[in-house]
Formats: sequence, structure tokens, C-alpha cells
Amino acid sequence: MRVRMSRWFLLFLVMSLGLAGCDRAEVSEARPLLTAATADETGLGPEVFPAQVAELVAENRAIVIDVREAWEFEAGSIPAATLIPLGTLSDRLDEVPTDQPVVLVCRVGNRSGEAYRFLSRLGFTNVHNMVGGMVAWEAAGHDVER
Repeated sequence: MRVRMSRWFLLFLVMSLGLAGCDRAEVSEARPLLTAATADETGLGPEVFPAQVAELVAENRAIVIDVREAWEFEAGSIPAATLIPLGTLSDRLDEVPTDQPVVLVCRVGNRSGEAYRFLSRLGFTNVHNMVGGMVAWEAAGHDVER
């Protein structure tokens, strides 16, 4: 009897955790990637949209750092973007400017969101995550460098 009870309890526990995990995933997808924060001196919040980034790039008012892998970057990137893959970011912090806005981009915004949180914890106040990443950039019809 004791063995059966343990198996049922284990099954219940696994199912409960699985269902709770699904619930959290759905909630987190509905919320923005980044927590609310005040806009910096440029008026930009932590998240920016492709149209804003296109304007900033056209006016040379921001640096774009692409945190994807090299093969993804070569397949298409925002013109004048700098490639710093997420896995190398901690070793290349000296390449992240502190004197102008930096827009972080990846394929859909997840890795750049991680980069944003990482840099923010280190004290960078001029970093921004582009919502939707390159998928949103291309869908909006903005130029892509190949």
C-alpha cells in the first residue's frame, strides 16, 4: 500500500508541476519581456519597436547590437548593426557604448531581452530591447543588409 501511495503522490506532483509550468508560460508570453521602467534621457523606454529603431538608425542616434549567432547575422541584419553574440557579450562589454543609446536585437526579442537584463544589472542605463526582433523588423518592411 505504501508503494502505491508513493507512486500516486509522485504522479500527482509531476502533473501539478507540469500544469503549473504551462500556466506560467502562458502568463509570461502575455506580459512584456521587460519590467516597466522609466524612459531614459532619450525618451526611450526599455522596449523599442522597429519603427523607432529605423528612425534612430536613419538619424545616427543609436547603436544597434545584434546578439544572434554569426550565421543568423549573415543571413540578414539591420544595416550598420554590430554583431556581439549573446554568448560572448560578457567578454566584450568594452564594445558596448555608454555615451549613446544602444538597441539590442535578435531574431524575435528573447535573447536581446536577456542581453538587456544582463547589461542593466551591470549598470548600463542606455540599453533597449527591440520588440519582435528581426522577424518584426523584416515584417515592417525595413531594410535588411545581407
